[in-house]
Amino acid sequence: MAEEAATSFTSAMTLEQSRVSTIPQRYVFPPSQRPESNLPVAATLPVIDLSLLHDQSLRDQTFREIQIACKEFGFFQVVNHGIDQSVMNDALETASKFFDLPNEEKMRLFSGDVHKPVRYGTSLNHTRDEVYCWRDFIKHYSHPISDWIQMWPANPTCYRKKMGKHSMAIQGLQKQLLRVIFESLGLNPEFLREEIEEGQQTLAVNCYPACPEPGLTLGIPPHSDFGSITILLQNSAGLEIKDHNNSWVPVPYVEGALIVQLGDQMEVLSNGKYKSVVHRATVNAEDKRLSIASLHGFGLETKVGPAPELVNENHPKAYKEFSFREFLDFISRNDFAKGRFLDTLKMN
Repeated sequence: MAEEAATSFTSAMTLEQSRVSTIPQRYVFPPSQRPESNLPVAATLPVIDLSLLHDQSLRDQTFREIQIACKEFGFFQVVNHGIDQSVMNDALETASKFFDLPNEEKMRLFSGDVHKPVRYGTSLNHTRDEVYCWRDFIKHYSHPISDWIQMWPANPTCYRKKMGKHSMAIQGLQKQLLRVIFESLGLNPEFLREEIEEGQQTLAVNCYPACPEPGLTLGIPPHSDFGSITILLQNSAGLEIKDHNNSWVPVPYVEGALIVQLGDQMEVLSNGKYKSVVHRATVNAEDKRLSIASLHGFGLETKVGPAPELVNENHPKAYKEFSFREFLDFISRNDFAKGRFLDTLKMN
């Protein structure tokens, strides 16, 4: 498989290292899908201090800020989240070392099979994508970590230790965030506690190399994530989200912050009260951008539907149930950039 793939697969890092002055036609997006230059940075994107949830005099105000952010954006950034800066820095550093490895080393983990628990690749699904995006990635299942860590990259030698420490810290933060988000929906904070404990965590470690023609391509095209929430660490700006006016808004880089994005499972669970955020990644001509997205969701076969408490005469059931396996089957058969899986679940 790796030998066959090597003839049809050129990573974005390989192109960048060969100092191409123009990008191959396969990476050029149609004009209507290209990123806009010089978008104004929104001053209103929410940044929430999580430590204030432990201050009784400020908890209600912070709680409301999270509620509004989930309704209006499906997105917020968090600071004072309890994860040490050194843990995040180490994870980004080891990610950078992985992508700097010789191509033959990374190709040992290559797979075009989206069901594989550990896989290296480029674009989104290079066997299906009509247009490639300027991105290399290593994805791996991460919870429970003891089940998966021996399959993670063994090179660089620090990868498992440093990425594992970050992964476990994020898994703890995810539980805290879900309790608050469920409570903000009027649900019991312990809602689906067992399903969360037994749920999925997938780390998508992304590399967006410097690109000679950043205005012609994207790091990732517009999409929403499948799960309940995604917690994203980035080393520089490049993420853009769609706001409620359907306009693209650049997300500013905030030192020490983590980005929280609601996914399709949360939109379905909330019966549409909260929205999964549509986002994309842009690239730039100067620097390699790294991000580590921790995607959280329920078990492979677990069916997710609207919470019964949020369905009534005024708010009838708006989505069909779905599982993570059904999502994987969808993206293995379809060009991810052409349509959202979520749209196939809407009932009316």
